[in-house]
Amino acid sequence: MFIIDTKNIDLIPMNIAATVDEELNLKPLDEAPYIVLIKEDERVIERYENPAYGMSKEATMHVILQLQPDAIIVKPGFLCPGSYMMSVGQVKYIVTKENNLKEVIENLEELKGRATEELEEEVYAEEHHME
Repeated sequence: MFIIDTKNIDLIPMNIAATVDEELNLKPLDEAPYIVLIKEDERVIERYENPAYGMSKEATMHVILQLQPDAIIVKPGFLCPGSYMMSVGQVKYIVTKENNLKEVIENLEELKGRATEELEEEVYAEEHHME
């Protein structure tokens, strides 16, 4: 775990999870070696190793839910139907165009304003490959 000081951010406290790589780029749940938890009330960001890295999106969502975030940062393709169904009603979803944690932090207030209880299916639907 590491801590980043975010004292320059004026926020209404929320705990927000995101899945990232070593360079803090946002990654789909099963492709992320790390889970970060933005703890606004403490003005810190905690980074956890993802024990489900490379396994499945559902396994990573299980780990995220144990951290009890208020919301999770997602992009289309980050979730799957299973990880969405196991988390709906437990967290809010923040769909973003940002590509890394730095961009998320810079736009956090705007992103929080877009937090939603449910997602459109195209955000969590898996791609179907035609052969």
